[in-house]
Amino acid sequence: MNLKDHIRHVPDFPKPGILFYDISTLLAHPQAWHETIRQLTEGVAAMKPDLLIGIESRGFLMAAPLAQQLGLGFAMVRKAGKLPGPTITYSYELEYRSDTLEIQEGAVKPGARVVVLDDLLATGGTMSAAIKLLRQVGANVVGAAFIIELAFLAGRQTVDTEILTLMSYES
Repeated sequence: MNLKDHIRHVPDFPKPGILFYDISTLLAHPQAWHETIRQLTEGVAAMKPDLLIGIESRGFLMAAPLAQQLGLGFAMVRKAGKLPGPTITYSYELEYRSDTLEIQEGAVKPGARVVVLDDLLATGGTMSAAIKLLRQVGANVVGAAFIIELAFLAGRQTVDTEILTLMSYES
């Protein structure tokens, strides 16, 4: 099954000149979604993680079912102010603004082998920030996994861990 057949391209979203790669059509197709999780399970299992981390919000869609398949726990990295209780934060710069990610205090045991998941690798900024946050709390980040990679944006060069992608777009 060619998973690319289930990705919808939305021009000029979220702003003019951007081509958005929409996974909602992949999620809506039961066989394609099953195959996506199967491929991710196979690739992520090889990294031998103790815990999976999903980045808000589409990373949650991947990490939760994958954690179930692998018999692992799942923790969330979210934007500031969205997690209850004490959190650990990491602020980072984007092209035109700054942002902050958080994880709940105690969500990751020091030394735990973690794989971080998100739907799409573009410039790598959010994934790199999530990895720095996780290392700040003592995680051993052994990999990052994505459904889609926009190779032309060179995000792979900014993410300093093993990377798994199921499909890549060159332009």
